[in-house]
Amino acid sequence: MKIQLLSPAGDIHRNTTGIFKRSLRYAPLTLTTLAALVPEDVGAEVTIQDEGVQPLDLDFSADLVGISAITGTSLRAYEIADQLRSRGHTVALGGVHPTLMPREAAEHADTVVTGYAETSWPQLIRDFSEGRLDRHYALPVDRHLRGLPLPRRDMLKKRSYATVNSIEATRGCPHQCEFCVVPTAWHGVYARRPVEEVIAELRTFEGRHAVFIDLSPVEDVAYAKSLYRAMIPLKIRWVGLATTRLAEDEQLLKLAAQSGCRGVLIGFESVDQQTLNGTRKHFHHADRYAEYVKRLHDHGIGIQGCFVFGFDDEDSSVFERTVEFVDKAKIDLPRYAVVTPFPGTPLYRRLEEQGRLLHRRWSLYDVEHVVFEPNRMTPERLQEGLQWSWEQSYSWSSIAHRLTGAPWSILPLWLSTNLGYRFFARHLPDKAQRVYRESTKPANTPSELIQL
Repeated sequence: MKIQLLSPAGDIHRNTTGIFKRSLRYAPLTLTTLAALVPEDVGAEVTIQDEGVQPLDLDFSADLVGISAITGTSLRAYEIADQLRSRGHTVALGGVHPTLMPREAAEHADTVVTGYAETSWPQLIRDFSEGRLDRHYALPVDRHLRGLPLPRRDMLKKRSYATVNSIEATRGCPHQCEFCVVPTAWHGVYARRPVEEVIAELRTFEGRHAVFIDLSPVEDVAYAKSLYRAMIPLKIRWVGLATTRLAEDEQLLKLAAQSGCRGVLIGFESVDQQTLNGTRKHFHHADRYAEYVKRLHDHGIGIQGCFVFGFDDEDSSVFERTVEFVDKAKIDLPRYAVVTPFPGTPLYRRLEEQGRLLHRRWSLYDVEHVVFEPNRMTPERLQEGLQWSWEQSYSWSSIAHRLTGAPWSILPLWLSTNLGYRFFARHLPDKAQRVYRESTKPANTPSELIQL
């Protein structure tokens, strides 16, 4: 049996035609994990292709094709799936968007996998090998992620990524932020891997560095402390994600630094507490953000701070206020996005009920295009403000000022990533406009139409 695994990419984020360069790109776990989950006894030959780093070659021989899609890449995934099925390939669609929109995805696939794939994907392959295939696979995942196979990192083109040492220790999130897709796609899931299994996987890495893709491993403080204590003897350097809880607990922060943490991505989202409360992110405290940044810097940890524009409480003054805060607090690596109502989320349902969705052209649901009617500004003003904020924060003067706050030990890392985002920021307006023009061309095939 031959299995081909594909990960389509949006036009902005393709390394070959987009503006998201290698310095910003770590290897995702999806394809390498799916490859590792293929049962050995079926004797399958597996090939993977990540369009984020290479053009897809669809002229292949395969018995089964697995395609993983997020909302922003779903139309691209459907286009590929329709093309491959017309050639006689059997296609399975999975990932976040098929989990959110299984009926839509089923129109373009022989079978759809929703939710996590640890049990459903191996079952699908066994069924296929035995000549039977269900239309839908959705099997539960244990709250404890025990016995996961090592991702097939050997299948990756290592030079295409800043690192292939991606790993997860926890999965899901206990919070219910209105705009976040995670509690909608995987409701009630906050799973942890046994610490000893995480440590064992870290020991297999080439080089002494890692990227944790967990949304926030620090929500279970006891677990996080146990993990960080166990990581100290490894003497690695790692980056990951966290909420501000990391900076609120002094012991937790100290252990993270001792374990090798050199940077964290924090979704600050807004500099206004009223906005945070309205989006169910009340566990963050905007008036303490600058204090948290300083604490992290004092422990040798840099910050990628993510901010989202377009919440209902915000007017056009939010752009200047946010950029001013980023500079003043010396956030090492700011990242900006617009509020995006992903299907099925509470935000999506609310905006749909209010008649504020502009369209359902999923390729524009990439957090860099405005797809709804804002409450206190026009869509055009929101789009302009997003792009202005990118350009301001990645001017040479802003980069130089912000990096004076970075600990010297991590300055080379943050300088290279700032240069990568400077390239992104300078090319975003033109690229975003081209993507918009392409997405609004008249549909050529039924698979390209999304009905309102």
